[in-house]
Amino acid sequence: MESVDEAFPWHLGVFDAHCHPTDTVSSQDDIPKMKTRALTIMATRSQDQGLVQQFALSHGVTPKGLKDLWSQVDSGSISQVVPSFGWHPWFSHEVFDDLEPSDGGREPPDQVAHYRAVLTPIPDDDFIRALPRPRLLSELLNDVRGNLERFPYALIGEIGIDRSFRLPAQWTQGDAAGRDAGLTPGGREGRRLSPYRVQLSHQRKILKAQLNLAGERNRPVSVHGVAAHGAVFETLQETWRGFEKTSASKRERKRRSAGAHDPIEPAIEGRTSQTSRPKPYPPRICLHSYSGPQDTLKQYLKPSVPAVIYFSFSRLVNFSNRSEKAVDAVKAVPDDRILVESDLHSASNEMDRLLEDIVRKVCAIKGWDLVTGVQQLAQNWKNFVFGGGHPEKDRLCPD
Repeated sequence: MESVDEAFPWHLGVFDAHCHPTDTVSSQDDIPKMKTRALTIMATRSQDQGLVQQFALSHGVTPKGLKDLWSQVDSGSISQVVPSFGWHPWFSHEVFDDLEPSDGGREPPDQVAHYRAVLTPIPDDDFIRALPRPRLLSELLNDVRGNLERFPYALIGEIGIDRSFRLPAQWTQGDAAGRDAGLTPGGREGRRLSPYRVQLSHQRKILKAQLNLAGERNRPVSVHGVAAHGAVFETLQETWRGFEKTSASKRERKRRSAGAHDPIEPAIEGRTSQTSRPKPYPPRICLHSYSGPQDTLKQYLKPSVPAVIYFSFSRLVNFSNRSEKAVDAVKAVPDDRILVESDLHSASNEMDRLLEDIVRKVCAIKGWDLVTGVQQLAQNWKNFVFGGGHPEKDRLCPD
C-alpha cells in the first residue's frame, strides 16, 4: 500500500530522468521554484534543440553546482538541468539518411521522392508539400555532436522507435485558429491524425546512427519504444554485437575474489576508459516509461550485455490506470537499475507532484520506506547520468 501520510523527503534529492518542459517555454521561469533537484530535459525535433540549449545555459548543471546537486540537507538549492539532444522517432521522417551510399549520395532527393520512400502508405503530393524540407542525417549528427561538446554533462535523447505513431494531418483553418501560442511549434498541437506512419526500417537507421554517436562520445541515451520493444532491442543489440561480455571461468572468478584485477579490462562497467577506443554503443541506456514485456526486460539484463540498462517509470504512461504489467515490471527491475520520470511538457508544481506520486508508487511496489527509496533512486540517476564508480566520481558526484 502507498502511504500518503509519510512526509516526503525532498531534501534528499529527487531527480526527473525524462521530461519535456521546452514544449512550454514560459515554464522555464518556474524551474528555480521547483522541489525537484534536477530535470533531465529531452530534445525531440528541429524546433526544440535550441530551446534545450537555452534551458541548459540558464539552469544547467555545472562543476560548481554539483555539490548542491548531491546535498542531502535542505540547503535551499534550486533545480538544475541536464540537457539531452537528439531526434525523436515522431520526427525521423524529416531526416534524409545521407550516410548510406544506396540512398543516392549526400544531397537529399526531391522532397516528394523522400517522403514517398519513408512514409507508409504513400501520401498524396499535397500532404507531402506541407511537410518540412528533409535535412541531412550527417548535419543532424554534427549538430548533436557540437551540443555534446558544448555541454559536457549532456545526454543523447530522446531517440527510439514508435510503430504506433501517425503523422498529424495537415493544418485546417479551424486548427490554426485554435493554436496555443504558448506551445513550441512542430508537435501535434491538437490536430487529428493522418493514416501515415514512418517506415520501421527508416526509424531504425536514424536511431542506430544516434546510438553510434553516443558510443563515440561516451554519453548515455534516453530511448523511446512504443509497440516496438523487439525492434528497439534488436537495434541496440546490433550496436554492441561483437562487444558482448564473456562469462568469467570459475577459476577467474576465484582469482578476482582474492583481490586480483585484470589491468587490461576497463575498471568501470559500461564506461570507456581513457585509453580505450570508442565503442559503437552507448555506455548507459535508459528505456523511458518502459512498457515492454518481461521477456524483453530479461534480455536487457543478461550478463553478456555490455551497456548498463536502466528502466524508467512515470505516472502518466505506466500508471495512468491500474496496470499489473507495470507493477510486475517494477518488481522485476533490479533495485540499482530503476529510475523515475515525469515525462511532462512543462516545469511546474505538477511536475513535482507527478514525481512524488511515482516515487511513492515505486517505493510501495519495492517495499522500500521513502528515505531508502529516494536515496536509491537518486543514486541510480547519478550513476545513469554521470557513470557510477567513474574514476572522477569523488570530484563529480560527492556523496
